[in-house]
Amino acid sequence: MTEVPAGSRRLGDDELAAVSERLEALPVLEAATGAVGWAIERYGGSISVASSFQDVVLVDLVRKARADVEIIFLDTEFHFPETLAFVERLRRIWDLSLTTTHPSVGLDEFPCGSPRCCEVRKVQPLARVLEGRAAWITGLKRVDTPERADAPIVAWDAARHMVKVNPLAGWSDRDVEDYLGAEGLPHHPLTYVGYVSIGCAPTTQPVAEGQNPREGRWPGTGKTECGLHV
Repeated sequence: MTEVPAGSRRLGDDELAAVSERLEALPVLEAATGAVGWAIERYGGSISVASSFQDVVLVDLVRKARADVEIIFLDTEFHFPETLAFVERLRRIWDLSLTTTHPSVGLDEFPCGSPRCCEVRKVQPLARVLEGRAAWITGLKRVDTPERADAPIVAWDAARHMVKVNPLAGWSDRDVEDYLGAEGLPHHPLTYVGYVSIGCAPTTQPVAEGQNPREGRWPGTGKTECGLHV
């Protein structure tokens, strides 16, 4: 992967907003493919994709646009074995350019569910691997949490000093299921046993029909975000 030359002009907020507005006017699948295509054309080898592999829509869209785009998986070292096996299966089948991050602390330091766990095991490793990149692509959807309700498709990420692209921002859970079905893509194995929003094993549980999917994450804590998008 190569970086965008240092002299490349940074698009201003108004320009990014115009790109986002143009994409918003499209049906969700066209908006997503358009966002991925725009990002790859604009930033080339200086873009990375962060994916939890809860579903593989984003990874599929990106790999079809450009096979060598870096896919980042944040291994907190508390993931379900099923998640790790799913990631490895897709890496092998799709020949993904996969980068797996690991925290710089041991299992007994900031263990899963502790106050700074997500910061140390997700936010900091992501920051390290994105260093020097011009843009990153995420699987963020507005329907996921109230904090994401106004997320644009394209915007400047002030915290990371880079462009953030959210191709699936306008997608519903139904849109995701429709795409997986239409493309014949695999589901995360835990979805078959009641897990809807899948994170680390100690802080994730199945949800009953009709429950908000995020109620299965950090249950009983009131927490809805890990810190990557806020």
